[in-house]
Amino acid sequence: MKTNLDALLTALYVHLDDHVLRSADRPRRRGPARTLNDAELVCVAIAQVLLGCDSERRWLRTAPARIGHLFPRLPGQSEYNRHLRDAAPVLSAASMWLVRQTPSWHDRLRLMDGTPLRCGASRTTVHRSALGEIAGYGMDKSHHAFYWGAKLMLITTPEGAVCSFSVAHPKELDERKQAIHLLHTRPPAPGPCPIVCDKGFAGAEVEKTAAGLGHLLIRPVRQDEPEPPVKVFPAWLRQRIEAVIWTLKNQLGLERHAARTTGGLWTRLCQRICALNAVIWHNWLIGAPVKRSLIAYDH
Repeated sequence: MKTNLDALLTALYVHLDDHVLRSADRPRRRGPARTLNDAELVCVAIAQVLLGCDSERRWLRTAPARIGHLFPRLPGQSEYNRHLRDAAPVLSAASMWLVRQTPSWHDRLRLMDGTPLRCGASRTTVHRSALGEIAGYGMDKSHHAFYWGAKLMLITTPEGAVCSFSVAHPKELDERKQAIHLLHTRPPAPGPCPIVCDKGFAGAEVEKTAAGLGHLLIRPVRQDEPEPPVKVFPAWLRQRIEAVIWTLKNQLGLERHAARTTGGLWTRLCQRICALNAVIWHNWLIGAPVKRSLIAYDH
């Protein structure tokens, strides 16, 4: 397990520092120099997720023993927290580069689904949190329960690598409006492709928008449709994106994000998605089976 993680972090750092987050291109900033450059920070943040350390304080106590042989210079807690909070664009850029390096990026098929991202379970948390601009009360139809949080939208490849994602207020943007916004702002594929989704994306506006961009929405047939667009729905494909959502929330700790600000929530989301894409990318690199992608890095 340790050897596999060392290989992933080493390969990831080399590729990021050479192609994505070059140290020589990093602009100078005021104040003392940071202990880690951007490529090193991404690797340390991914190691935190893969080793199951949801708390950054606990991670900095554990990191010297787990990855100290790879990163002998680790920052203190305050510096790591500040650097990580500002690293959302870097983590997002790294995750998008990683998914484009996998062969499945060129597959002409995508999966799309939305899921609640809970941010609090008590009224005290709602009032004290600084997530008011992105979080609100919504309905989790899968579990028939209300929640307070945000709505996460994902578009993935068939093997589970995240191509594009967004977070929105559950009342201001429903699934269809959020899907339209995501398709416009973050193209999920090199060109037009079919997108498998569920019944929640049924609607003339979203289907017209997707068709205008060249995408065909494939979803289950509704009972009130006189002429269903697709007579046979690949239900087994829906299970794949459900597995991706479960992996992000449970195995990679997104359900336990403990964010109290909008920036903190976005950073933690980018950190988990970058870890997921890094593992899938590394499996392609070494020829490992996809089903072993995350289990190999557990405790």
